[in-house]
Amino acid sequence: MAEKQSTTPLMEQYLSIKNKHKDSILFFRMGDFYEMFYEDAKTGSKVLGITLTSRSHGKSAHVPLAGFPHHALDGYLAKMIKAGYRVAICEQIEDPKLTKTIVKREVQEIITPGTAVSDDLLETKKNNYLASLFFNKNMCGFSVIDVSTGEYQLTEIDIKYVKETVLNFSPAEVLVGENQYSQFLDLFPTHVPFTITKRDDWTFNYDYAYESLTKHFSTLTLKGFGVEDFTNGISAAGAILTYLNENQKQKLVHINQLSRMSDSDYLIIDYTTRRNLELIQAMNTAGHKGTLLSVLDQTHTPMGARLLVNWLLSPLKDLEKINNRLDSVEELYNNADLRKDLEVLKKAGDLERLLAKFATGRANARDAKAIQNTLTVIATVKETLTNVKSNLLAELNSQLDALTKLKDRIDSCIVDNPPLSITDGGLIKRGFNKELDEIREIAYSGKDWIAKLQTSEREKTGISSLKVSFNKVFGYYIEITRPHLSKVPPHYVRKQTLVNSERFIVQELKEYEEKVLGAEEKIFTLEYELFNKIRQDILEDALTIQKNARVLAKIDCLNNLARVAIENDYIRPDVHNDDYIEIHEGRHPVVEKLLPPGEQFVVNDTFIDNKADQVLIITGPNMAGKSTYLRQIGLICIMAQMGGYIPAKKAKIGIIDRVFTRVGASDNLAAGESTFLTEMNETANILNNATLNSLIILDEIGRGTSTFDGLSIAWSVVEYIHNTPHLAAKTVFATHYHELTELELILPRVKNYNVAVKEWGDHIVFLRKIVTGGCDHSYGIHVAQLAGLPKPVINRAYEVLSNLESEALNQKKEPKLAEHRDTQSDKIQQMSLFEELEKSLREEINNIDPNKLTPIEALNKLDQLKQLVSNENKN
Repeated sequence: MAEKQSTTPLMEQYLSIKNKHKDSILFFRMGDFYEMFYEDAKTGSKVLGITLTSRSHGKSAHVPLAGFPHHALDGYLAKMIKAGYRVAICEQIEDPKLTKTIVKREVQEIITPGTAVSDDLLETKKNNYLASLFFNKNMCGFSVIDVSTGEYQLTEIDIKYVKETVLNFSPAEVLVGENQYSQFLDLFPTHVPFTITKRDDWTFNYDYAYESLTKHFSTLTLKGFGVEDFTNGISAAGAILTYLNENQKQKLVHINQLSRMSDSDYLIIDYTTRRNLELIQAMNTAGHKGTLLSVLDQTHTPMGARLLVNWLLSPLKDLEKINNRLDSVEELYNNADLRKDLEVLKKAGDLERLLAKFATGRANARDAKAIQNTLTVIATVKETLTNVKSNLLAELNSQLDALTKLKDRIDSCIVDNPPLSITDGGLIKRGFNKELDEIREIAYSGKDWIAKLQTSEREKTGISSLKVSFNKVFGYYIEITRPHLSKVPPHYVRKQTLVNSERFIVQELKEYEEKVLGAEEKIFTLEYELFNKIRQDILEDALTIQKNARVLAKIDCLNNLARVAIENDYIRPDVHNDDYIEIHEGRHPVVEKLLPPGEQFVVNDTFIDNKADQVLIITGPNMAGKSTYLRQIGLICIMAQMGGYIPAKKAKIGIIDRVFTRVGASDNLAAGESTFLTEMNETANILNNATLNSLIILDEIGRGTSTFDGLSIAWSVVEYIHNTPHLAAKTVFATHYHELTELELILPRVKNYNVAVKEWGDHIVFLRKIVTGGCDHSYGIHVAQLAGLPKPVINRAYEVLSNLESEALNQKKEPKLAEHRDTQSDKIQQMSLFEELEKSLREEINNIDPNKLTPIEALNKLDQLKQLVSNENKN
């Protein structure tokens, strides 16, 4: 940067500050603008779409420059953060009017994708996680925090599960130690959907991390949080806290709890299954439309919307907790008045993120009013839920605290419609502070004083058109039109000349101006001080406000599930601890909403257990509805275990511990993984991690390789799931390999089902009904015909198919696929047959005397030997 050095004090100051924040875009406050210089200006110009210009600064004649008005900070900051950049905000920390040298400036805050708390930087219904990783041999400490809500967790995981865990949280930013960065990249070799921030390794030091955490929480140990033994997790969590303290430069009082992540209480849904079942993100569009969340989310509060995502991705496994939620949903389902009264939740603000704004010094008076209004909502909700019967709703109601004193204090202090700025006055109600009211009286009683002065001066000068006025540029003045200038008294001091008049000042008016302007400065200062006291009052109740936020979110979710159940004709499932799932007239919750008007969804039954109907083989043509049927089973189980009603006529759902899916054809070419390798990776994950209590959903296996290879693997996978005692999971397998239906003949817990079709000549109609029995062919050529393939292609395909099917059975008319072959035994048997044949041939040949054979006899003997070989081959 030698060529960029400048002799101007301003640029020396800039370069000094920028040198401390080389990895950030520096927003440098200059009066009413934020400016960027050099490479930051070039980057900012491209990302923000603002003009890149230049300015002369001493010897640096052409310094690249880009800037924007200070009041537009939030909008431009959001663009920069969403583009993945860190931004250091450098403010003027002294009044330019009070210094004759360069204004002092300091970086007040560093904003990164994972530390944002501003509304413009966040998605209302989505958590914004900052994650941290610390590798130690085969284990990894993992911690996440949402600074905007105060949620803070840690755990330790096997290194092979790190990638999946990180992807499940979808963090905005991940912290990794400098020396562990390459190890992290080994896990994420391709483009990642988050910002990676390298940190000094000392920030992950266990002793330093432990001390940082206990100091922040004002505790002697971490035992109270249940994380004392997680040394690697503590290292990761401590690194997060150090990072936040460097960036926020505020005491983050809203981060007051640290919890341990635990999978033991929840149904595990891995990243692949989340994607395949389209729980919160559509596979094709990466948006929310067409997802289960899009159907279930009609929450009234931002906290409730975020919690619903959590419930959906982490359903419960504890039967009592599931039924507690279902009891609450049922009570709300059956009580229309209760649901209607809870519509008041629409008026609640985002308590979690409002509190975070106060903790980080970014809140304004409107945020205070939002907290006041939400406390009013809480008081109404408490009254509404007074007589509820369900245990969970009653418990939640008892946990709400309307914080009446805080609510009344905000109400008596802050005006009903406060301005955005907290430094320009207009925030505080009249009557709240006596000193402020007195100063206001001085500053704003000017109309009467000016009217009196104007009347007095008109009488003294005899100028009836004389006016006493004020503007922000020239302050107070007396204006006299040109025809009356001869009457102006000598003590009037000329201030400004206009075309048709002149403006004057007198000593009395000058003294009043100084008094009023001084009063305004005092008003601004005093109002800001009073607002800061309100801010402190709010932060003192931070714990209670956070608790209120969590409770409101749960009430909102339960009420939401009840309303969605009524709207979509869902029923309460019977959830139990037995090993079977029985669904009558089940429906796919998303597909049924996407059908054209008037088209009815075809319902289907399901029965699956671990004793007799463990593996369901579903065959049938493309487009017939196999995939829809498979997915609806998984979605119904997830909805039931999250404590919601389900799309069915009746259902008994045995609690499952994991849902696995292997769906369709996909690849990861950027990581060197073909479609087939991706299939096999997902299949291996299922076979290595499923248990007796898992639900496996297989929608095709082996379609990414040759037919014989793929069919062989699919056959073997089903046998393995069926025959492996510790696995033997409930499995639904949709396949185009109708040969797999033959497994029902040899495996007792395999059951065949197919999607019914109706045939009329060359035409087929998909009935989308699941019926017992296997499908004897896949109808793939029918579908090809529907797609418009040329007739000669279709006819030839039928010929080839006939040839292939003729080779499907052995001589006993049994499926060749079901034969078990011991390669070594076959080899021995083949050698034995060959040896017997050789012995016979040798004996025959030894008995021949060539000298005694006529030509005809020799030919006959040769024919006999040939027949012998031929007969042995047939045998």
